[in-house]
Parts: sequence; structure tokens; C-alpha cells
Amino acid sequence: MRIMKKILLVASFVVFCFTSGYSTSGVDSLESALKTAKGESKVKIYNELFRAYLNTDPVKAIGFAREGLMLGTEVKDLKGMAASYNNLGVAYRNQGAFDKALENYFQSLKLYDSLNYVDGIATTKNNIGTIFSVKKDYTKAMKYFEESFQLFSDAKNNEKMIGSLNNLGNLHSDLQLYEQALQFYSQAMDLSQKSGKIYSDALNNMGNLYFRQGNYQKSVEYYLRSLTLAKNENNKLSEINVRTNLGEAYSNLGQYTKAMTTLDSALAQCRQLEAFAYEPQILKSRAENYYGQGKMKEAYESMLSYDKAREKIYGEESTRKIAQMEVAIELQAKEKELEAFRKDAKINSLE
Repeated sequence: MRIMKKILLVASFVVFCFTSGYSTSGVDSLESALKTAKGESKVKIYNELFRAYLNTDPVKAIGFAREGLMLGTEVKDLKGMAASYNNLGVAYRNQGAFDKALENYFQSLKLYDSLNYVDGIATTKNNIGTIFSVKKDYTKAMKYFEESFQLFSDAKNNEKMIGSLNNLGNLHSDLQLYEQALQFYSQAMDLSQKSGKIYSDALNNMGNLYFRQGNYQKSVEYYLRSLTLAKNENNKLSEINVRTNLGEAYSNLGQYTKAMTTLDSALAQCRQLEAFAYEPQILKSRAENYYGQGKMKEAYESMLSYDKAREKIYGEESTRKIAQMEVAIELQAKEKELEAFRKDAKINSLE
């Protein structure tokens, strides 16, 4: 068996859920308030609880998002429904169910468009871009990322601009446009420093850039810094992300034992949190690591597991469903343009 050597990196694509992280006391306060809240206030708390639990207990988080959507639909809270759809999209993306993620994102975008809620539109477009990026449809990913960034920039929303800049950097890095990628990452780091907080995602992505350039030792330095921040943030998903990349870097440095320990830790976290979107990368990296040690049987078994995990996430059925949703959203956009044209024509006629 021969394994083709390929760069395997997990980029930190930033997805937005509208609320910041919560301390334990903050979560307790939300759950206490939930008992007496009603209507739109309760929908908002459900969505805030989703964000609070996303990185530590995603199954519980999905439950809150679904409750928020059900109640929002019942009380006709369109903004709350849109937030719930977006949050469900985030959860499905982390699980690797990209078709379900897009379905929810498009529902969210439709509602935010109807409300003309700019922050919601920008957030959801960013999240749609992350799906097209992992599916390697870079043209569509670029379109959604650029539109999202422009909206955040116009609104001077620095926190979300940081996320958009990281995503644009990842996209240009995937296209091997490393100088442009570095410019986006540098802008994101500058904004982060001005805000007084460096995020783990930015350091992970800088590590990826050095990895792609063959500077594995430098990439390890950035990954370790990113991992420390992810732990401090209690961001379990980022930990999986960084550990996967760190394991790959160790493997390229010939530090096979350290690499396998790191990858095994990432795989355990991935399965514990049901964050199956990361599983194919981890399994492929383990196969590469076994191959580097000359352990052909273990490498082959890991490749079989990789193929199975990858087919589940990137298979033909998922691609077909996403293509159908793309057509639907394009038709919706054309209908919106046509309606605007009709209104203009009517006004001109009256004049």
C-alpha cells in the first residue's frame, strides 16, 4: 500500500452565533431566567443557552436551539427563528452534516432578508461561506465571505470583522495565495490586539500558513500557543482543530509518538462531542503517521476508516442536496431582484 503524502490541515473557519461566551454563573442565570421567561424573551434565552453550551456540550446546545425554533415559530418571532436556524446550522456543520447546515443557514438568511437585519444577513452569509469552503467550492465561498466582510466593515463590527478576515485568509491559503492570506491574517491580528484579546483561531491559522510553507517547527510554536488559548477559552472544538494540525506537524518532524498521542486525543474529543466534521482529517493524519513509521497494516486500517468517514460527510448524496439548495437560493435572489424591478417600473409609470 502506498499513501500519497498530502497537506492535511484543519482551518479555523469562524462561525457566528450572536452571543459571547458565558461563565458558569452566567449559564446558571440563563437557566434560572428560562423558567419564568415567555414569548420572544424565552426564545432569546434558548439561543443564548445554545451559544453557552456549543463548545462543551453540543448535543445539549442543539436541544436549546430546537426549543428556540419551536417557540419562535409559535409566537411568530421572526428574528428569534432566524437566530435559531443559524445556530442549528452551526451545530450541523460541526457534526459534518453540511447539507443540513446549509438548509438551516438559507432559512436563516431568508428571514433576515425579510427583516432587513444587516448583522444577521452578514453573519449567515459568513457561515454559508464556511460550508462552500470546506466543500472546496471556492468561488461561492469567496462571494459569501466578501459580502459578509463588507457588511461587517460598514457596520464597524470589529469582532466579527476579525472572524471574516480569518476566513478570507484561510480561503486564500487554500488557493496557495500565501502573501494575500498573510495580509488577511495580519489584519485580523491587528484588530485582535487593538481589542485587547487574541483568539486561538488566528494563531491556529498562522500555524497553518507556516506548515504549508514547510516550516513545521514554526507551525508547532503557533499551534501550541493556539492550544493554550483554546483551553483558556474552554473551546473544545478549537482544541480538536488545533490538536489535529499539531499532530500532523509533529508527524512531519518525525516525532511520531508525540504525533500519535496528540491525534488520539483529538479523535477522542471529536467523538465525545460528536464533532464528526473533524474525524476524516484526524483519521487520515493517523494513517500518514503510521505510514511514516513503516506500520503498513495500521496505516491501511486507518485509511479504510478515513474513507468511510469521508464518504459519510462528502458523499454524492450530500453534494446533490447542497446543489439543490444552491438552485433554490439563486431563484429566491432572482425573485427578489424581479420584485424590486417591478416596484421601480410601477413608480416610474405613476410619475
